[in-house]
Amino acid sequence: MKHRQRVEMALHHEEPDRCPMQVSFTPEFAQRLRDQLDLSGFRAHNPHGAGNTYELERAIEEDMLLTSVGWANSYYQQEGDYTDEWGVGWKSVEYETRFGKGRYTEIAHHPLAEDKAIQSYKAPDPERPGLYKEAEWVLKNFSEEYWIVGVTVTTIFECSWALRGYEKLMMDFIEKPDLAEQILSIPYRYHLKAAEKLTRMGVDMIWIGDDMGGQQTMIISPEVWRKFFKPKLSRFIESIKRINPDLKVAYHSDGNIIPIIAELVDIGIDVLNPVQPACMDPARLKQKFGGNLCFWGSIDEQRTLPFGTPGEIKKEALERLTTLGKGGGLIIGPTHHIQLDTPLENFWSMVDTIKNTGYQNLH
Repeated sequence: MKHRQRVEMALHHEEPDRCPMQVSFTPEFAQRLRDQLDLSGFRAHNPHGAGNTYELERAIEEDMLLTSVGWANSYYQQEGDYTDEWGVGWKSVEYETRFGKGRYTEIAHHPLAEDKAIQSYKAPDPERPGLYKEAEWVLKNFSEEYWIVGVTVTTIFECSWALRGYEKLMMDFIEKPDLAEQILSIPYRYHLKAAEKLTRMGVDMIWIGDDMGGQQTMIISPEVWRKFFKPKLSRFIESIKRINPDLKVAYHSDGNIIPIIAELVDIGIDVLNPVQPACMDPARLKQKFGGNLCFWGSIDEQRTLPFGTPGEIKKEALERLTTLGKGGGLIIGPTHHIQLDTPLENFWSMVDTIKNTGYQNLH
């Protein structure tokens, strides 16, 4: 069975030969895995798929390949402080694990922190041809075999608070709602243009979203989400599905977003990502929403993968396959990029369990 057929069956709530799989990696874990597999890919690894050779994804027999356009590509530069094309300043921070040192980035400058800066601000051009060369290459070389995902995550909220500052934007929702709308419209327009372009190019899925959930509850109220985000998301989805009615749309949010899941389905979301089991019960989500919604992710990256045993990881993967994956509707994988602190034996326990467990063995 081709990889893309496996995904297509799952998204139509059918059971393929095995559950389709998608895994992404931080650059540091990707290098460890590349060394173990003796692969020679030379381009910097971006977890969202921009700039990859896709050697790792193909080597472990993933079923989806990601190609990313948008602000999310800005925060994976590994060394040195820098300012991205949106004017957001970044600080590079080193951390250490038992498997070596890695780097992450923190936002150090918000170009729209001052109200007066908004009137003269110019966002990057989402229609410049160079942005889509990789997507063109991916589609040309892999679309017959793999399910291709156009990534435009950090679609509205995350990019907006990077531009404005988190606390200021949260206050704007209450004190300066018109100003908040101005700011939100900047990444909204950019990522919509990118998603429309990727859809016309022929991707199978558009992946949108922003982190709206904390560990226990949403980080903004459902009422604020309904006022500022739901209408935009509805127009966004309507626009790209008008271009291709068969297009699937995935929505990403970390954390607990149970209060708005039904409304995401109503506005056209087909797939929910990443389904963090420490925040929401995957089996209960399947029972409540599985008739109208598919799921992507669900393997715990907070505890099980970095700190569990291979046996615990196998047990969790099998539990997801028999509950969330029952009757199709699941693309299984970790709930975040695999981090540097994850043992390779844990990673392989997840991958091998998924690859070697056919649906016929689950009944």
